[in-house]
Amino acid sequence: MGFQTEFNSVCKFKSAQELYELLEYGRGKMVKSGFRVFPTGQKVIAYTPENQAIAIVRIVASIAEINFQGDEVTQVEMELIRRLTEEESRIQTSLAFEMFFGEQA
Repeated sequence: MGFQTEFNSVCKFKSAQELYELLEYGRGKMVKSGFRVFPTGQKVIAYTPENQAIAIVRIVASIAEINFQGDEVTQVEMELIRRLTEEESRIQTSLAFEMFFGEQA
C-alpha cells in the first residue's frame, strides 16, 4: 500500500461523463484507482480522456479510501476556473505529450 503522487499540472479524466459534469455545472469529481495524492488547493490543467487540454480547475478535495468492494480509490473534487482557448489547449496538449503522456502519433 502506498500513495502515488500526481504531477502538479495534470488532472486527466478517464470518464467523459465526469468531465461533462465539471464543464456543465462548474464543479465535479473524478474517481481514480489506487491511492493518489492530488495538490489540494492548487490550480491544474484538466485533460480529456483523449489527452486534450481543456480547462483550468482548482482541486478542492482529494480523498483516498478503500471502497466497499475492497478497491483502493481516490476521489478528487474540483471546481472549474475557466475553459482554455483553442491556442492554449493546443500548446498545453503538446507540452503534456512531451512531458507526461509520451509522443503523439
